[in-house]
Amino acid sequence: MIKKILYYSFTFTLLMFHQKANAQLDRSTSKVGTTAAQFLKIGAGARAIGMGGTYTAISNDIYSVYYNPAGVANTTGGGQVAFNHADWLASINYDFAALSINLPEFGTLFFSLTSLSVPEDKVRTFDFPEGDGRVWDASSLAIGAGFAKKLTDNFGIGFHAKYIRESIWNTSASGFAIDVGTYYVTPFNDLVIGASISNFGSKLQLEGRDILFNTDPNNDQNTGPNNILSRYETDEFDIPLTFRIGLAMDVIKERYFRTTVAVDATHPNDNTEYVNSGIEIAYDEMAFLRVGYKSLFLRDSEQGLTFGGGLKYSFNDQFTFFLNYAWADYGRLKNVQFFDLGIGF
Repeated sequence: MIKKILYYSFTFTLLMFHQKANAQLDRSTSKVGTTAAQFLKIGAGARAIGMGGTYTAISNDIYSVYYNPAGVANTTGGGQVAFNHADWLASINYDFAALSINLPEFGTLFFSLTSLSVPEDKVRTFDFPEGDGRVWDASSLAIGAGFAKKLTDNFGIGFHAKYIRESIWNTSASGFAIDVGTYYVTPFNDLVIGASISNFGSKLQLEGRDILFNTDPNNDQNTGPNNILSRYETDEFDIPLTFRIGLAMDVIKERYFRTTVAVDATHPNDNTEYVNSGIEIAYDEMAFLRVGYKSLFLRDSEQGLTFGGGLKYSFNDQFTFFLNYAWADYGRLKNVQFFDLGIGF
């Protein structure tokens, strides 16, 4: 009885989040460039990227932290820790790290860190086009903590709270967001249905000394107050709120071979809807090949084909090592390669 109450309560909560998300969406325009903290949309984990980002219903390792926090409850053993790196577009560095700890009879606690950094460059002005002696840089950071739990053998929930900060030179903006997710293993060939809402939170507004300046209210240095400290008023921007629903199923599952197919439908607040699809082929749960296609039906998308592979080796019941690679096509922007490694303990 308690499990049923929790199930319906969580389903109602997720629907309310989705209704709020829909209230912020406008299908008549793409709304590209209208949200801040774009680094939250890059994706995490070479396994997920190799499958075209179809991870909402995969729900069985640490990278579920990013796509669907409910899936972290399916990790086995004492927990997992993983690190993901990508040389992002325009020589930008993107890193993601996560740690999960399984607590028997309680659930799974997890922590995440997402970082994006722009290399230093010269400050160029009209008078000094080659640089005025100063340098600038930009960075983005998200630090999160969450909880996931299996309410039944087939149904789980998860929550992920995050602190978000973006900065450029001497100006920064910060805020908070929460991810909510659920998964359900159906009786039909163990088909998994996953759903999540990511980055439901506050707006970001730039603050800092770069928007301060001195002014003379009457433009006369001989009268009235002079050099009054003033500031530019900056706008507030939403963060990239995203609703995902996904399906995943093992279409082949034999002694040594497994083939999993997955599809995700994504509903963002700053673009049109799109679909991701992916396939993973596993040999003895040790060697993996993956292929996928990202952003199908997305308006003016440069994304497309993805592929990758991975290795997983268990030294004993308490220590497992995994390594993954993925390649993603970005059209005129060329391609991005992802690497991740981790351990289960």
